[in-house]
Amino acid sequence: MRDLENDRAVEASAIVGGDRAEANEGKLHQALRNYAARLPPQVLCNVRSDLFASFLIGGFECSTHRHQHGRRLDLIAGTGHDRHAEADYRMLAEHGIRIVRDGFRWHLIESTPGHYDWSSFLPQLRAARDTGTQVIWDICHWGWPDDLDIWSPAFIDRFARFARAAAQVVRDETDAVPFYVPVNEISFWSWAGGSLAYINPLATGRGNELKAILVRASIAAIEAVREVEPRARIVHAEPAIHVVPRSAHPQDIQAAQHYTLAQFEALDFLSGYHRPELGGRSDYVDIVGVNYYLHNQWIDGDLPIAVDHPQYRSFSNLLRDTYERYRRPLFLAETGIEGDLRPAWLRIIGHEVIAARKAGVPVDGICLYPILDYPGWNDDRHCHTGLFGYPDGEGVRPLCQAFAEELAWTGIKR
Repeated sequence: MRDLENDRAVEASAIVGGDRAEANEGKLHQALRNYAARLPPQVLCNVRSDLFASFLIGGFECSTHRHQHGRRLDLIAGTGHDRHAEADYRMLAEHGIRIVRDGFRWHLIESTPGHYDWSSFLPQLRAARDTGTQVIWDICHWGWPDDLDIWSPAFIDRFARFARAAAQVVRDETDAVPFYVPVNEISFWSWAGGSLAYINPLATGRGNELKAILVRASIAAIEAVREVEPRARIVHAEPAIHVVPRSAHPQDIQAAQHYTLAQFEALDFLSGYHRPELGGRSDYVDIVGVNYYLHNQWIDGDLPIAVDHPQYRSFSNLLRDTYERYRRPLFLAETGIEGDLRPAWLRIIGHEVIAARKAGVPVDGICLYPILDYPGWNDDRHCHTGLFGYPDGEGVRPLCQAFAEELAWTGIKR
């Protein structure tokens, strides 16, 4: 069997960069256009969530990691959401979106060890309260205070204390049942930060070690949150993937299957199903969110595959796999695409979610992510991904009209 952790780092070069990857991207886009054009536009009419305030969810990009050049990102600030949170929430409500994903910025709140300055967070929290917006709060979205070493035991202890303090602030300010993601996308962070050195902690060959640390940190945070607020709902957001074997050789088939199953490692660890020495327990997996994008299916060691590829698996089947494994409340925690494909992607995803629901998979929401355009991680380029763009001097954001028209078939009256 190949060394999958090292292979995962190598395979990133097949996904980004180069003429071959660019040509493949064009094929992916054209396949999406062709597929979406064959679908009717009424699939989400009158769909309601049993779990959230609305079926459609707005996801605010809240990454705070350092990328490979060492610069820290702060995309809540980069999108202007820190200055316009109340207006942002109200704009989403006009489109029937009454729940959002948003986040704490730990590096700002605890810039001095043990001292919490909530001034960067309270405007968001109070804006949500005042607009009646339900929020799923990311406690840690890939960033941490500069003085802290993520490889040390102190990281877990400090994170638990921060999570407890954060939960107390939310409880002091609101009466609503809170939703928390302790650590966003453990699987991606472990790969990108522990195997690929793409984001902090900028390591290679340590992805499995980082995953174990993040699972233990999540468990400590869950316990800390529940001490303060027993009503809290715990949400996890992990990628849904499918890896196609590179050949018909039994070893390659087994490797692709192994890689595909790796998507469940973080939740399996948290639930205690695997690696029980980490402290996992079934009740630590409360609500399961899956993240799904254009590049989440690929040939092992090679490029992503298109929706018309013979070995492409429908997203509804991926949702079924996750639900059957955990039997927990389930929702699509992140999905989106850049540029003029936004309406086509949503139409396809909407059909897949409805297909899953009809097959008995209780999918309780779709999070459009990011809901605002944002500056690119590496180059600050304007990434046109959102329902709304950058704010002008008056705080008014331009609406992506084509995306809004596609949202109109949700059946929600504005």
